Amino acid sequence: MFRRRFRMNKPLFLRIVERITNEVPYFQQRRNACGRNRLSALQKCTSTIRMLAYGQSGDTYDEYLRLGDSTSRLCLENFTNAIIHLFGDEYLRSPTPEDLQRLLDVGEVRGFPGMIGSIDCMHWEWKNCPTAWKGQYTRGSGKPTIVLEAVASQDTIKIGKIMRTCVILHNMIVENERHGYDQIDTSEFESGESSRSSRVQWRESIHVGDMLGIRREVRDKEKHDRLKADLMENIWQKFGNEY
Repeated sequence: MFRRRFRMNKPLFLRIVERITNEVPYFQQRRNACGRNRLSALQKCTSTIRMLAYGQSGDTYDEYLRLGDSTSRLCLENFTNAIIHLFGDEYLRSPTPEDLQRLLDVGEVRGFPGMIGSIDCMHWEWKNCPTAWKGQYTRGSGKPTIVLEAVASQDTIKIGKIMRTCVILHNMIVENERHGYDQIDTSEFESGESSRSSRVQWRESIHVGDMLGIRREVRDKEKHDRLKADLMENIWQKFGNEY
């Protein structure tokens, strides 16, 4: 239930709260003029994570967490600054050659040699979708969804920080839950003389002429069709006997 409500496992959530509490003064619990404890880091982080997870207003949890709208917004602002400062260098870094090689190996096992990732859209469940529209908005999951294309706001700096925070949290969740996913066996590539067909080639820089040539190759329809046919043939040879 915790994973469903917070979009992350409890140990990861507590790790974030502990790090923020130790290093960010705003999240350290203090006493007011009457000697009573003020809001704790758990209250502030819970409000912020729930706002990010569900996209709800700041006063949604005012009775549950005793946070008003203005306080929740201030927590969100300080939380995004803290996440970027504390975790940005580690979880927004460029991939290392080892990271890229692991992705290449996983792609090759799945039948897509040379692929390090795929481009897709983020589909959000449309809870209040009209019944007449459900058919045209329903995918393989059986529930109607919509695609999040863009977010516009007058305060682009805050929106940018929120988006960076979401990316960092996403990468932390992926790292935390990676061992629970369906594992891809890449042991055949770990030996000294492996049969992998894709290897990372590290270059210091790329010239503008090279980039233009790569762009023309990507947009070349004949090469696109040939690559698509080769991938289909490769997948059939690799997995055809399983069907």
